[in-house]
Amino acid sequence: MELFNWANNLLKSIGLGHVTAIYINLVVNLIIIGIIAYVIDKIAKRVFILGFIILARSTKTSFDDFLVRNKTSKFIAHLIPLYFIYKTVPVALKDFTYWEYIFSKGITTFIILISLWTARSIFNAFGDYLKQKPDYNDKPIDSYVQVVMLILWIFGITSIILMLFDIKMESLLATFGAISAIVIIVFKDTILGVVASIQVTVNDIVRIGDWITIEKFGADGDVIEINLATVKVKNFDNTTTTIPTYSLISDSFKNWRGMQSSPGRRIKRHILIKANSVRFLHKEELADLKKIHLVSAYIDQRQHDIDRYNEQNGIDKSLSINGRNLTNLGIFRKYINNYIETHPGANKEMTIMCRHLQPTEKGIPIEIYLFTSDKRWINHEYIMADIFDHIIASVAYFDLEIFELPSGKGYIDA
Repeated sequence: MELFNWANNLLKSIGLGHVTAIYINLVVNLIIIGIIAYVIDKIAKRVFILGFIILARSTKTSFDDFLVRNKTSKFIAHLIPLYFIYKTVPVALKDFTYWEYIFSKGITTFIILISLWTARSIFNAFGDYLKQKPDYNDKPIDSYVQVVMLILWIFGITSIILMLFDIKMESLLATFGAISAIVIIVFKDTILGVVASIQVTVNDIVRIGDWITIEKFGADGDVIEINLATVKVKNFDNTTTTIPTYSLISDSFKNWRGMQSSPGRRIKRHILIKANSVRFLHKEELADLKKIHLVSAYIDQRQHDIDRYNEQNGIDKSLSINGRNLTNLGIFRKYINNYIETHPGANKEMTIMCRHLQPTEKGIPIEIYLFTSDKRWINHEYIMADIFDHIIASVAYFDLEIFELPSGKGYIDA
């Protein structure tokens, strides 16, 4: 106690007044305490930072490396001079009760805030540590950390309010209840983000690395970050789209994860055949089409079945429309089906089909439906282009025509 009165005693000994000596003594003590606290802070930072670096280099785990990167040692070091100030300044202010009361609350508030920042750096380091693990690198770790920190900040701010204003917890809760509507409006996005983060995680809706498409926000690419309030998507044109986390549960979007984890990637595309190019085939034409390897056996078998049916039922074949007949479109569909079944890029274990869709004013859609074994985008597009190049070039061999709108050149020629 006498340690803090040396200046007071010295000033009184030279004849200075009591009140003046007390104030000067206070200023001197505060300056000395501030200098000592500054020196302690500098020493503590050097010791803790150096200690953490040595620890990180000497251990096999990378967790302490992330503690160093997130400056955890610096925040911990700040707590030591704060504790020194917390213990010494009240003694220096023993003659100033009011200021001691104010200081006590102020330094306690500062200690709580530094403690929260320390906790944040530790949780951020833990999150960074988990992100490098294969089992967790696709999980929204940032959302978990932010939810935990949100809870800690709520407790910390509540503690500060209770301490600063000497309010009981029951009174504070009653006050929050009365202004809950305002709280909900002000923190609407945060509340929605917390709920959305929990639902996204529990229901495994989106993971980091998923390819998602959200037309409303113009997002089409890979998820690179999931936070409490936002989800960042790196689009395929290398732009970044930020969308609200709660939109993942409130709006419709497409997640391509199922395709990427499945054994094949789908091709579902059609060509339009002009309706007036579809007709019955004569035997002479069938003989020419038998030269096409993929439908030769099919034509023989089908023609045999059709001839037998027509003979058994006494069908008059003077008109092609009577009885059963082969059409150029029917053989073309069979050709396409056989072609895609034998294509090396098609997954033979999944659905392969060429189907006839509802005719439209633009023609008859013939849809090709299959899955490619190679799901990589470039290779998938190459396989699809290869298939349709062949199909489009094959149409003329069956005396069919593909629909396309007339061009300017077409009008001039006409």
